Amino acid sequence: MAEIVLPEAGSRTRRLFEFRTLLFAAVLLTTLFLVLYPVVLIVFYSFSAAETGADFVFGLDAWQRALREPAMFGTIINTVKLLVAINLISFPVAIVISWVLARTDIPWRGGLEFMFWISFFLPSLSVTLGWIMCLDPEYGLLNKLVMFVFPFIEEPPFNIYSFWGIVWAHLGANAIAVKVMLLTPTFRNIDSSLEEASRVAGAGRLGTLARIVVPAMAPALIAILLMAMIRAMQSFEIEMVLGPAFQFYVYSTKVYTLIAQEPPEFGSASALATLGLAAILPLIFAQRWITSRRQYATLTGKLQTQPVRLGPWRIPVFLAVLTVVLLLTVVPLVFVGLASTMKLFGFFNIRDPYTLDHWVTVLTDETFGQAVTNTLSMAGGAGILSVVLFSLVAYFTVRTTFKARAILDFVSWLPFAVPGILFGVGLLFVFLESPLFRPLYGTTWLLILATVISSMTLGVQIIKSNMMQLGNELEEASRVAGATWWHTFTRVVLPIMVPVLLLVGIMNFISAARDIASVALVATAETKTLALLQLDYMVEGRYEVASVASFVVIVLSTGIALVARALGLRIGIRN
Repeated sequence: MAEIVLPEAGSRTRRLFEFRTLLFAAVLLTTLFLVLYPVVLIVFYSFSAAETGADFVFGLDAWQRALREPAMFGTIINTVKLLVAINLISFPVAIVISWVLARTDIPWRGGLEFMFWISFFLPSLSVTLGWIMCLDPEYGLLNKLVMFVFPFIEEPPFNIYSFWGIVWAHLGANAIAVKVMLLTPTFRNIDSSLEEASRVAGAGRLGTLARIVVPAMAPALIAILLMAMIRAMQSFEIEMVLGPAFQFYVYSTKVYTLIAQEPPEFGSASALATLGLAAILPLIFAQRWITSRRQYATLTGKLQTQPVRLGPWRIPVFLAVLTVVLLLTVVPLVFVGLASTMKLFGFFNIRDPYTLDHWVTVLTDETFGQAVTNTLSMAGGAGILSVVLFSLVAYFTVRTTFKARAILDFVSWLPFAVPGILFGVGLLFVFLESPLFRPLYGTTWLLILATVISSMTLGVQIIKSNMMQLGNELEEASRVAGATWWHTFTRVVLPIMVPVLLLVGIMNFISAARDIASVALVATAETKTLALLQLDYMVEGRYEVASVASFVVIVLSTGIALVARALGLRIGIRN
């Protein structure tokens, strides 16, 4: 009888360890090249005293010009004011709405949650166009309605071109929606026995939320809050549209202005971006320190998720959430649709104000057709690549003990710390100065890389926050049963994370389809996307055809979301 020879345990472990190490090294090196190298180039060129296009000459001229800019201090103050105002309003609102959607018995909670997805998918520029038609002090419909109903009001009560108008535009665009999207799945994964024990002890629903649920979600809350603070320093689309009317500029618009002017001030813009990066680094280190102080595991094999019964408050709470989500989705969508069929943007009092000529002009344009093809190719590639890369980055950061995982985690935060338009400059330097990668310039692949990098922080943090709530016993049981590391990762971890990975893939598809800042400098006439085409129309002052392009982007975004939702229901994903 033949003797069965089993492989030595040490040899098997060594091979598995080597495979995992090689895969980790590949992910780390790829991330360093795509993320850190452009940032290093940005910092490097901030010390260039040479003119644009000339050879590098070391000097501090760019820093002196940046620090002596009279309006610079004001832009920093404006940025902080916006950051505080937006998050003081949006964060508590998002926490309450997320808890209601995930933990209570209100009707149609799945549909309401999906409508917050739709709100996030709507392009910020398109939403802003809709609110301009509603809140413009001269022709805004809401202003006209209020002044008609209350004749004693002589001046328009609302002005979108103001500080609170910009705050409202951010809240309506995605400040609330993105937090609800991120918090709701995490609330859903909390064991309901914690809430039941709190209520048995005599605590009310709000007391349980504040003292039990929110502390248990500390890692996710901290990550989302820090991302919101960092994001506020680099958003510029809304501020660029609404701010100049009353001379309101923020940090990111100042950086963008320095790049967009003739000749461009890459050195000064790089210096300002470096200052912003230095201000954001403490937030990144604080996030890592706080989340590493203790272990958080709220999802185990004994999970109980019983909804909280609201009783007589069920319908009023439902109507309140429905009102919020309608303001975030239906209202701006209706106004963008109206704008696309108007002869003159915003003027309803002219004779025969509506026409379909703008739709005919756009849909018969060959440039529009090419832009649609480019958008689908770029967004599809970005969605697939982001799921693969981000899941590996998140797993190696959360589930392994590699010493270099801290570097990987830190690098994954950098795309949020650098304004997208300036990150495009860094990528431009990388791919134009490297003979090996220069052939990628002018191709869709470069746009895919740019959009994947720009969305890395958000995607990785979503997957990380959910992985941190998975109990280790699931993987330990797989290893005890004799499964390899790769088998455990692909057959145990990833199937549990399918809803999250689907969310990340769809989010990155939509983000790529509407991205402007990250691809503006690396796109060519042959690779122009719908979002860039919309921007061109707006720069030319053609707001009517810009609304048509915006509406097409919105339909594309919501259509993909509906397909993803149908696919999720088909394969058994309910949440």
